[in-house]
Amino acid sequence: MSSASLAVAARPHPDAARVAALSAAIALNLAALLILTRPLAPQALALVHRLTTVPQVVLIEPPPPVPQPPPIELKPLPHPPPMPVRVQPHPDVTPPVATPSTEGTQPMPVVTPRSATPGDTGTAAPVEATLAYRSAPLQFPLQALRQHLQGTVLLRVLVDETGKPVQVEVEQGSGHLLLDRSAREQVLAHWRFQPAMVNGHAVRAWARVPVNFVLRNL
Repeated sequence: MSSASLAVAARPHPDAARVAALSAAIALNLAALLILTRPLAPQALALVHRLTTVPQVVLIEPPPPVPQPPPIELKPLPHPPPMPVRVQPHPDVTPPVATPSTEGTQPMPVVTPRSATPGDTGTAAPVEATLAYRSAPLQFPLQALRQHLQGTVLLRVLVDETGKPVQVEVEQGSGHLLLDRSAREQVLAHWRFQPAMVNGHAVRAWARVPVNFVLRNL
């Protein structure tokens, strides 16, 4: 048997230059990939975080109902016992008096009226006389009471045929204008006299009328 040599397939040896070129290409591609993807990393992470973060819905339970307060029962307040009322005894005080007075009265001389003459109008001149009172109401002025004023006012009063004063003048004052004015106004408004009589007929007459304002409790 003739010897024959087995043909063995020879392995080709890698080309160093080719390997280096491939390595360099891969390195460049990786570098370019890293450069392109680096700016997008934060945005991609934010997008991923946004997608993965899902808000949780929490159900809030309603608060329990507040119980109604119990009804308030109003009770009437107890009435305090009545306080005893002490009545202070009032001292006996004599009220002030304002009265007409005859003290110091000077009678007027009675003048006989002159007889009528031709040309007279028929109106006789008033005579002067002392007249009696029919009604002589008089009140003490309140302001005079507060100021403790008193005195006597002598008035000259003209009385008509019916006994009504028609003119009152202060002949002698009391020293207090308030008393003088009050006496004149009250006599003129409220007093009445017996008219003077001449020959059985009522005539107008002047009369002096004193009025006393006296505080008896002083």
